[in-house]
Amino acid sequence: MTDHADHADHADPADPADDAAKRRWIDRPSAEREGETLDRDRLGDYLRSTLGSADDAPIEVSQFRGGHSNLTYSVRLGERELVLRRPPFGTKVKSAHDMGREHRILSGLAPRFDLAPKPVAYCEDLEVMGAPFYVMERLQGVILRRTLPPGLTLDPATTRELCDAFVDTLVRLHAVDLEACGLADLGRPDGYVERQVSGWTRRYGDAKTDDIPAIERVAAWLAANIPSSPPPTLIHNDFKYDNLVLDPAELTRVRGVLDWEMATQGDPLMDLGTALCYWTEAGDPPEMQAFAFGPTAIPGSYTRRELAEAYAAKTGRDLDNIIFYYCFGLFKTAVVAQQIYYRFAKGLTQDRRFAAFIVAVRGLAEQAARATSERSL
Repeated sequence: MTDHADHADHADPADPADDAAKRRWIDRPSAEREGETLDRDRLGDYLRSTLGSADDAPIEVSQFRGGHSNLTYSVRLGERELVLRRPPFGTKVKSAHDMGREHRILSGLAPRFDLAPKPVAYCEDLEVMGAPFYVMERLQGVILRRTLPPGLTLDPATTRELCDAFVDTLVRLHAVDLEACGLADLGRPDGYVERQVSGWTRRYGDAKTDDIPAIERVAAWLAANIPSSPPPTLIHNDFKYDNLVLDPAELTRVRGVLDWEMATQGDPLMDLGTALCYWTEAGDPPEMQAFAFGPTAIPGSYTRRELAEAYAAKTGRDLDNIIFYYCFGLFKTAVVAQQIYYRFAKGLTQDRRFAAFIVAVRGLAEQAARATSERSL
């Protein structure tokens, strides 16, 4: 078997120094952001009581910085390392941050889908955190974002294998037996696509701050071009590189899938469309390049068309309406960016990262408008 990690950094896999370098690629938290700190005393008391930890077990809290929606923290209690998820401070869209729902999904998936993190506790008591939250086991590994971890390079052969693993993981996810997981009642698959188009159009109106004609045109086009759906499956709804945990010793092996907050049962091609909207290519406009969600444009990467065709070949699902699904992915992501920007514009968060999100809204909307007119990925 080919040693994929050897492709990644051209080093000796038996070298202890090489192993140490690979461990440094593992995604790690840092200090909590201003305005997003947790009450350690209350959290420590809750965890010690719930998990049966020793009374004197110290608690350490730090924050994972990658997400823009629900907040994710590393919590170390004694020797045990956990991950805590809670809604953002000052959130407006409550339905998008249902901690109980996310905990239930993981509780059903974890025993039968080995890439789902294992949840260990759920708390509705607002006295503890000011909001519901849940705690899960930590999945350690490499997470690929637009900027690769220091010292990590990907050659074209490894990148190609990584694209294969990306598609294979999405295919596996869409094959999950929801009934066996106790999640057969998850979501409302009938009429799913139409509700998504109307729902995200409404959400845009609720969070609108600027006049962006392209997004209005795309919303109208989507409403007029809703396709017939294949049989429903579990869908993740935010499937991209930075929601995959990779094995540092074998980068083309996926160890876990993160961020299940929008998972439901619905049209699997909606999931593919979302993945495609995140898949920036080298020839895309600069505004799209600026908001890349992973190293999807480096040499060896699939194009969006190749990604869609690989998925179709593995699942038998046709691509007749793939432009619709791609454009909806762009539209939905633009609305999510708009919701986040709305929070910043209204002073509900001080996170300066969000000031530029209005640029992303415009860029995503214009990309979708081009795709509807050119009928091309």
